[in-house]
Amino acid sequence: MTATPSRYERGKALMDRILGPEDASTVLDGFNAISPDFGNYVVEAGFADIYGRDGLSLPERQLLNIAILTALGGAEPQLALHMRAALNVGVSPTQIIESVIHTALYAGHPRAVNGLRVASEVLAQAQHVSEDGSR
Repeated sequence: MTATPSRYERGKALMDRILGPEDASTVLDGFNAISPDFGNYVVEAGFADIYGRDGLSLPERQLLNIAILTALGGAEPQLALHMRAALNVGVSPTQIIESVIHTALYAGHPRAVNGLRVASEVLAQAQHVSEDGSR
């Protein structure tokens, strides 16, 4: 009989899959430096409970994150993280750009322009990584 993974273990595995182990560790290290409880909350509630739900695929969830963070504005580091995560789960560069452009209609052009700037940086870095295997 195998033990059922804990809520934290399920969330951490999903977090690593979505964000990639390097970004997931960076995020958790940042939280652990100031509030380990918040890191646990993000892993358990965010990843185990929300990302782990049926109904939307991981690519669909990442496109939603991109649109929401673009519309919010002021969350460019998180936007970049979720754009990288979107690439990790199979979202195409075109889909990332289109999700940002779509926000212009509802959130305004300045927010979309900022989102496109982040996309440009993330996609350039991703192209560099794919060409030579380094970050």
